Amino acid sequence: MELSTVLSLVLVLLGYLWWKMSRPKSFPPGPLALPLFGNILQMDFSNPLKDMKEFSKVYGPVYSIYLGSTPAVVVRGLKAIKDVLVVRGHEFADRPQNRITRVVSGEKGMVVAPYGRAWKEHRRFTMSTLRDFGLGKNSMEERITEECVYLIQDFKKNKDDLYDPQSVINNAVSNIICSIVFGRRYEYDDTTFSQILTLVNEHMKMTAGFWAQLYNAVGFVQYLPLPHRRMFRNVKTVYAFLGDVLEEHRRTRVVGEPRDYIDCYLEELDKERKESNNKQTFDNQNLFACVVDLFVAGTDTTSASLQWALLYMMTYPDIQEKCRNEIDKVRGDRAQLDYGDRVSMPYTQAVLQEVQRFITIVPLGVAHTSQTDIELNGFSIPKGTFIITDLSSLHRDETYWKYPHEFNPKNFLNDDGELLKAESFLPFSAGPRSCLGENLARMEIFLFFTTLLTHFEFHWPDPKSPPDLTPVFGISQSPKRFKMRLVSRN
Repeated sequence: MELSTVLSLVLVLLGYLWWKMSRPKSFPPGPLALPLFGNILQMDFSNPLKDMKEFSKVYGPVYSIYLGSTPAVVVRGLKAIKDVLVVRGHEFADRPQNRITRVVSGEKGMVVAPYGRAWKEHRRFTMSTLRDFGLGKNSMEERITEECVYLIQDFKKNKDDLYDPQSVINNAVSNIICSIVFGRRYEYDDTTFSQILTLVNEHMKMTAGFWAQLYNAVGFVQYLPLPHRRMFRNVKTVYAFLGDVLEEHRRTRVVGEPRDYIDCYLEELDKERKESNNKQTFDNQNLFACVVDLFVAGTDTTSASLQWALLYMMTYPDIQEKCRNEIDKVRGDRAQLDYGDRVSMPYTQAVLQEVQRFITIVPLGVAHTSQTDIELNGFSIPKGTFIITDLSSLHRDETYWKYPHEFNPKNFLNDDGELLKAESFLPFSAGPRSCLGENLARMEIFLFFTTLLTHFEFHWPDPKSPPDLTPVFGISQSPKRFKMRLVSRN
């Protein structure tokens, strides 16, 4: 083929790609996108929040970017985000799909499943089953309290050394959701389980990173020996572990005597088989996807919240001391606080909420999409468009916070020291697709945190070199690994 012909074909292809990526009339404005790659080469995916904020300064609170050739609308600020999540939450309740979600979840489960009958039935079933196994009841609090005992024992074993808490906190938090879903807990020295939790944490970072975006944007990348392959190897290992758990349940369950979420789902499968209709939504694929969703979501974000809480307590020892004084005052001569005690502890609650506000554990939530062509902020949004809700924009908005860029519990306290309800605080998102485990997460964070401060003082090892508070960006933001010095209060 002659060179002129090749060049002509290249120009035609580039022209087609440029036309395909030009913004439709009335679509939100945004930065110029490159053919094939869109805007992903213009963003730092080690933490794209800064770039998204800068784009917003130019294009407003609702603007567009291209992830490869896929248009996405970024929504920032309270008014626009509440419009998407709450005011018209059902209209924007669908989930967009990309190459990764199709490979990893197959559009099943609850987190990325399309909005519809199957998703509604599974969310309803899961909420009901979680309540049956103690969510919102004393029995759930007892599970967390029992796990606190194991956690304190492990901390005490390491009180004479500089201690990295990440692994054991991951394990302790995961044991709560595992007790509900699997009917068991895992010892902290279980190396297999620790490795699974490490892979889950790594996956939450890689899925939001550059190589994942490139994989979604450019189809042929899947055939290249690039870092995205590690992401799928991790998924394969975690799925094999969960597959073994499911197989064990099928072998050992007693019909009519469910031990946990998996057994309850298997009972539901039996029921649907007997009815033998063609409208079944419960199946083995959805069971597996739901187990994955509960296991991952019930581990990573709560663990990250607790790690950040400890890191900030060492960074601000005066705040740590105020928390401990309030804990001691309310606890009295009891060994441990109850979850109900939180209503008498406005300062501690304000501190925990400030941790979630200041870092925004899940900064971009999970992407939404509209079920029909729709208007947003005066722009026309076609059906199926990626909608990214930048929750971090709410939590640093100077309009709503007394100290938006400062870690300060007074953001949640009035002049009388009473806890305030902040409209611009959405750590668990909102609307029909808000976090399923919000109440469980709040209970875990409060009980684990207050128990740790009851037993220990936490100190940064080197006062001359302060903690690095730069988050490791991902679907959830965790701190960099750190070590601390423990002082027993006994």
